[in-house]
Amino acid sequence: MTVADLAVRAEQISKRYAIGERVRYDTLRDAIMRGFRRQEGRGSRNGGAQEHWALRDVTFDVARGEVIGIIGRNGAGKSTLLKVLSRITEPTMGRAEIRGRVASLLEVGTGFHPELTGRENVFLNGAILGMRRTEINEKFDAIVGFAEVEKFIDTPVKHYSSGMYLRLAFAVAAHLESEILVVDEVLAVGDQAFQQRCLGKLGEAASSGRTVLLVSHNMAAVEGLCERALLIGDGRVVADGPADAVVRRYTSLASAGLAESLSDRTDRAGNGDLRFTGLRIHAGRDELATLYSGCDAVIALDYEAREESKRVQVAITVLDQHDRVLFACDNEQAASAVAIGKAGTLSCRIPELPLAPGTYRVTVWAAVGGTVADYVRYAGEFTVSPADYFGSGRLPDHPKFGPFLVRHRWTDA
Repeated sequence: MTVADLAVRAEQISKRYAIGERVRYDTLRDAIMRGFRRQEGRGSRNGGAQEHWALRDVTFDVARGEVIGIIGRNGAGKSTLLKVLSRITEPTMGRAEIRGRVASLLEVGTGFHPELTGRENVFLNGAILGMRRTEINEKFDAIVGFAEVEKFIDTPVKHYSSGMYLRLAFAVAAHLESEILVVDEVLAVGDQAFQQRCLGKLGEAASSGRTVLLVSHNMAAVEGLCERALLIGDGRVVADGPADAVVRRYTSLASAGLAESLSDRTDRAGNGDLRFTGLRIHAGRDELATLYSGCDAVIALDYEAREESKRVQVAITVLDQHDRVLFACDNEQAASAVAIGKAGTLSCRIPELPLAPGTYRVTVWAAVGGTVADYVRYAGEFTVSPADYFGSGRLPDHPKFGPFLVRHRWTDA
């Protein structure tokens, strides 16, 4: 690759954080006491804080017009890498060379002011992202139309729903003209229809010859949009190559990671008010029974909690081998109130499991008092065996007819 063809070059990028370290403003007395402790051997360079390397010697090149997916487990270093490439965070070691104007869609909504109207925030956020006022004026109608907030554009955004707020924030950033587009998990923004528009916008960017770096847990989107992918693990590049091959590598590693005890998993999010410690998936009351199409399935989640609570929301999401979400079971959506003690089990029962034969993964999530307490992606995996679901003596032909089985009846009337 010649220098003229280069859009991004990352050379041995490393990023170190000190866990528990805080920025402090010292008085003269603090400085004297710190020096005194060093002389006595009681001090350390970072105050005893533990070090965490979010990135380690990450090196790769991106050609102009290339669309690259960056994948990996939570905490692997993907978002940190994008922040370094976007000049938000400085690397501890190494260097990043960027050639062209960069539009970063990282923390959607940064720069929005709740007291300002949607119109005012479009101009404010656009300016923060580097758009000129004339450019914002030219694209204003397109931004508002994309976000579908025309009726509320002159209403303060503090009155917006979270979906409206995020849609408008994404729309502003997505309409910034740039040579390089850096995107971090924006496909989680909004409802299904809006996510499809997000995918369409990214597809337009890719087809127009812009360079795109996309972090996503949506493997189908990565394979559909990207020619190439990077797999990041423990802050290092684990694999770099064609998107489909790297996705297969990732899913195989994810499957291997499912053998790890749920209580020992460190790649999780949440404040820890509730923590999942075990997951069991079985048919009916027999925990040893094999799951089969049409069986009554039970997903049981063991947990530990800091205190008892009656304000608990818990959900499981079932995904296929391509990381596509098939369905979710949420206790609030099902109007099933649950309470927790200091420890126990929460169970989700699915009558007549409507899945065709195959292997599926489960992501688990819980909120206590309205705040996310625990989130573990790929918390478990299960296999569904064939069964005479329709009572016709024929087994479902999967994947020809898709992952779902739907009871139905035909007549000639």
